[in-house]
Amino acid sequence: MATRQSEVRLIARHAGTVLVGQVAVMAFGLTDTFVAGRFSSEALAGLSVGSAVYISVFVGLMGVLQAQLPIWAHLRGAGRHEELGRSVRQSLYMALATTVLGMLALLFPGPLLRATDVPPQLQDEVRRYLAILAFALPAALAFRLFSTLNQSLGKPLLVTWVQIGSLAAKVPLSIWFVFGGAGLPSLGLAGAAWATLVVSYLMLVIAVVMLRGAAIYRPFALWRRPERPDWQAQRAFARLGVPTGLAIMVEVTSFTLMALFIARQGTVAAASHQVAASLTGLLYMVPLSLGIAASARVSYWLGAGDGRAARQALRLGLQLAVGLALCSAALLLVLQQPLARLFSGPNPQVVLLAAALLPWVAAYHVADATQAVCVFILRSFGIAAAALVVYSLLLWGVGLGGGYVLAYVGVPGLMQPLRSPVAFWAAGGVALVLTSATFLLLLARAARAQRRAG
Repeated sequence: MATRQSEVRLIARHAGTVLVGQVAVMAFGLTDTFVAGRFSSEALAGLSVGSAVYISVFVGLMGVLQAQLPIWAHLRGAGRHEELGRSVRQSLYMALATTVLGMLALLFPGPLLRATDVPPQLQDEVRRYLAILAFALPAALAFRLFSTLNQSLGKPLLVTWVQIGSLAAKVPLSIWFVFGGAGLPSLGLAGAAWATLVVSYLMLVIAVVMLRGAAIYRPFALWRRPERPDWQAQRAFARLGVPTGLAIMVEVTSFTLMALFIARQGTVAAASHQVAASLTGLLYMVPLSLGIAASARVSYWLGAGDGRAARQALRLGLQLAVGLALCSAALLLVLQQPLARLFSGPNPQVVLLAAALLPWVAAYHVADATQAVCVFILRSFGIAAAALVVYSLLLWGVGLGGGYVLAYVGVPGLMQPLRSPVAFWAAGGVALVLTSATFLLLLARAARAQRRAG
């Protein structure tokens, strides 16, 4: 069993490396927000809706693939290297199925846009944006599988370097494609999607080259001829991956569907929400990275048969996440006005409303960080379906449903409809507090059961 100090260092180093890479990926979206905001308020509003739809699809499918992390970390902890390699090859069938589903959803978003009352003047531009991203999706999901493998091996640095290098390509490409120049016409919002497509395939090519040549992958014999689908293995993937993907989809759509419902309040509200959402997504990278790192360590120790070390990693991951979330929330409150001005562009109405949302973002983030790390570690104990139920009831019901009631229905005899993004952020914060409390109880019960079994 590792000492407390060494375990903290391992988790922090793993999480820090993942964080740098995740921030680089998150900067893709921040770059598009910054560029679109300076191109036009209409482009920024279209990006708010289009990115909400894309993220909802991508992150849910990514969750199906990323759910293999505890399986592979467990096999690594048990020293079953060739079995890990076979599991990776079997996961390619799951990756193919998720890619087909995702492309269909992005190519035909009309029912969702109409159901959420996205203004007609935005719908055509959003459709063009999503159609381009549909063809970037296969590369993005394949790279996510590569990333999950590296995280399960405790070697995220190679992925991080690829992500940083890709950001260096994404920034100039987005500016060039959106605004045009050097013989290329201005493509507007569609230009941001084209830049994402080019960079996604560049990342995939680099990942394949690394898998072929790097020594760290050789013990797993990854490049053997793929076996036919092993339906027992596919069912095992599905038992963890499908509820995980659905849970992540519920989690993300409870957040991203806010953009679609807020869009009916007009361009200022949609643009202001995009600023708050971008900052929230950036802050979320910290607990996400800690969740990945802590889950990898917990799963590794469970595979190695050391339950005490697994429980220690669990506690340390949670402590780090909550402490850093409180620091981030304090910074948001201190830098409220400068951050709003930085991301809002020249429109003073957008700046004013975005600044008013940031205190809600601070409270939202603390609860979000806690539940994020909890849900990753729950998967290390094989608990995924329960998280799906909790998310569906609380994030969709209390968060999204409650926000809709506060914004557009009101409470008879108590309050009129707010018709403000604040309604959704307040209800979402309450839902996340309840979610965090429920996950902590589930995690405590799982740890007690593991201790008794050990």
